[in-house]
Amino acid sequence: MKGTGGTLASFLARTRLAGRAAFMPFITAGFPSRSAMPGILSMLKDGGADCLELGVPFSDPIADGATIQRTSSAALAGGMTLARALRIASVAARMGHRVVVMSYANPLMRAGLRELPRTLASAGVGGLLVPDLPLEEAGEWRERLRGAGVALALFAAPTTPVKRLRRINALTGAFVYYVSLTGVTGERTALPKGLAARLREVRRAVSSPVCVGFGISNPEQARMVARAADGVIVASALVRRLEGWARGAAQRRAIARWVESMARGVHAG
Repeated sequence: MKGTGGTLASFLARTRLAGRAAFMPFITAGFPSRSAMPGILSMLKDGGADCLELGVPFSDPIADGATIQRTSSAALAGGMTLARALRIASVAARMGHRVVVMSYANPLMRAGLRELPRTLASAGVGGLLVPDLPLEEAGEWRERLRGAGVALALFAAPTTPVKRLRRINALTGAFVYYVSLTGVTGERTALPKGLAARLREVRRAVSSPVCVGFGISNPEQARMVARAADGVIVASALVRRLEGWARGAAQRRAIARWVESMARGVHAG
């Protein structure tokens, strides 16, 4: 199975030209259990996910808030590893998901930077996000990954100056992940004031698609972000609901309806 980096980049470009944003839900690999993964992946695909961000659980995250930390700890306790996460990615890719893996640098470097691109591509992974990868070291990663057809996506924040945004744009692969707020992941009752204006500034500085995450918690927020972004990433609000996945069919249907409402919000925006 080949990586879908080119497919991911071209898909986001097509959605941009079509005048709509892509819905990108985030799940923690192995949460709430490994056995639940196929059902969750199928639910997300049926519910309107355009891309999938698959988080590899890590013991010492710097960007994850309490909800994702809790799910990562549970997944690690259940035996989740990078290799097992990539097997989940392979299942997702076979279902038709465009898969972006999110992992911290430590487990990726332990796997070996020489072997990593081919390993990701073999699992059908199209993009890679590494929150703690310094921009100054991103060039080597980008070239190695690009050779295997995997796109390195880089982060930008509200505090990122325009000059650095341009450097990020030069090195990113499929998209720029814009962090909507200063802080860690987590649901928010309101989006930051001035987000739309800031996104216009970011869009003027970069030519790559811009996907926005952190804090997006309901369909109205998703719709608002989608008006100014190429992709909308929903993480904590989803994984919190997945804590109830094992409670029965009624709960799973409720989660599926919520996912569908988020997808409609993004696509309407």
